[in-house]
Amino acid sequence: MFGTSGIRGPVGDEVTAELALSVGRAVASEGATTVVVGRDPRESGELLADAAKAGARECGADVVDLGMVSTPTLARSVTRHDADAGIVVTASHNPAPDNGLKLWNPSGQAFDTDQRERIESRILDEEFDLQAWDGLGSASTEDDATAHHVDALVASIREEFDGEATPLEGLSVAVDVGNGAGGETADALTELGAHVHTLNAQPDGRFPARPSEPTAENCRALSAFVAESDADLGIAHDGDADRMRAATESGQFVSGDTLLALFARAVVSEGDRVAAPLNVSLAVDDELEARGASLTRTRVGDVFVAERATDPNVVFGGESSGAWIWPDETLCPDGPLAACKLAAIVARGGSLDAQVDEIATYPLLRENREVEGKYDVIARIEEAVTAAYDDEQVETIDGVHVQTDEGWFLIRASGTQPLVRVKAQARSEADAEELLASALEFLDDAA
Repeated sequence: MFGTSGIRGPVGDEVTAELALSVGRAVASEGATTVVVGRDPRESGELLADAAKAGARECGADVVDLGMVSTPTLARSVTRHDADAGIVVTASHNPAPDNGLKLWNPSGQAFDTDQRERIESRILDEEFDLQAWDGLGSASTEDDATAHHVDALVASIREEFDGEATPLEGLSVAVDVGNGAGGETADALTELGAHVHTLNAQPDGRFPARPSEPTAENCRALSAFVAESDADLGIAHDGDADRMRAATESGQFVSGDTLLALFARAVVSEGDRVAAPLNVSLAVDDELEARGASLTRTRVGDVFVAERATDPNVVFGGESSGAWIWPDETLCPDGPLAACKLAAIVARGGSLDAQVDEIATYPLLRENREVEGKYDVIARIEEAVTAAYDDEQVETIDGVHVQTDEGWFLIRASGTQPLVRVKAQARSEADAEELLASALEFLDDAA
């Protein structure tokens, strides 16, 4: 039921009002006495949010309805309302026919694996703590949750600049909201002194301007606008603004690994750690090693990055899809916060093009193979790889990852297709090809 980032799927098929009602019931039945609920602009969002609220109230929880808000706005609001949980109705970067639900803790962290399993078990077994007429939860609304989020963003950047009121004055930023819920980015940047151009700023759950996912292909209009205008950088969000991607002043769309390296090197000190998935670029290792910091690897998915970000000495976490976490501020991937942090990096360090050029790029090779019994194949690969390499070189938390002096390879089952995906990266093309060949040999032997 739960993927790596909540429940998602086509409305009317996998995602229904009945499912949303059950999620609300399950969250309250797990002991939540106050639940904050919000939604992104999708056409089905209001109906599904109403169902989730009804389910929570039916099992005794008081509900605070935030209306249409970004996911990070909702995640931050759980603590502010002294609530026990948050439910956001969103399919994040998925296309318009989809919707879903994602659950949040007071810390701003998404429900972890154990919590998700308990919710799923309650739904499948229909174990709900339904209340009588005099035990139903109350309902209230809040209209200024986004304003509170903006205030937090502004305070964060001002603190970086020793209290300066308009630290981004003179900076020009283009923000492509993608018809989503992340309009607070433009508000925060403006309050910080930047001159802001907005693109696709009208919330519209059909996503008529571009697909919701902020990829280089989908954000060509943003890249072109930045290149042709006076903007110093461009920012792009997905539908619920938990993701943030960027373009330089020349219109170059910045890779996710490069953004990860830029954010990481800006915040680490000696001894610090950064959490990122197994498939992160060697360039991130290089930037951290140069500063006496290190990388701690996680399973793929921002939920798992957030879980690791609670570890001691982890000062930042992220994945190349555009999810960025500063655990001292929130454990939710906060796209608007990332946008403000990147603008601050440009305000302090100058040209984003020049800063991007400082980050190394290394060959990354990929190949997919269709196999039968993909998980059995992965199990056989794990056995062969652990016999061939030293323990400290092998990580099996998400597929099979092998680290060598030259680079790494990752062999991982697709979550949705009968495929095994293979990636290899090294500091030279020849080494990358050799690592890919080694990985494919393990796959061929196991298949």
